[in-house]
Amino acid sequence: MSVVITGNAEAKEAQAYVEYLEKKYKRKLEKLDITTDGEFADLNYKFTAVPFERVRRITGYLVGTMDHWYDAKTAEEADRVKHSLGDDTMEVLS
Repeated sequence: MSVVITGNAEAKEAQAYVEYLEKKYKRKLEKLDITTDGEFADLNYKFTAVPFERVRRITGYLVGTMDHWYDAKTAEEADRVKHSLGDDTMEVLS
């Protein structure tokens, strides 16, 4: 993690900001820039990326990955008609 201090903030104060932000947002900081001006502190921070898993809604059920599906269910999903919004949709709505 990178911490940049501009002004007269101490390392102890910077660590307190790190702990505060990570506890509040329940995420790890990647970068923190602290700019102090008298009694005011401007915090500019960036969190590490959060991996996510795609969730699909198929026939009314929320499912994660399809890697544990049996062959018939996988084939059923492959045969489904997939709908998308194209440029012609805007013409209909206009």
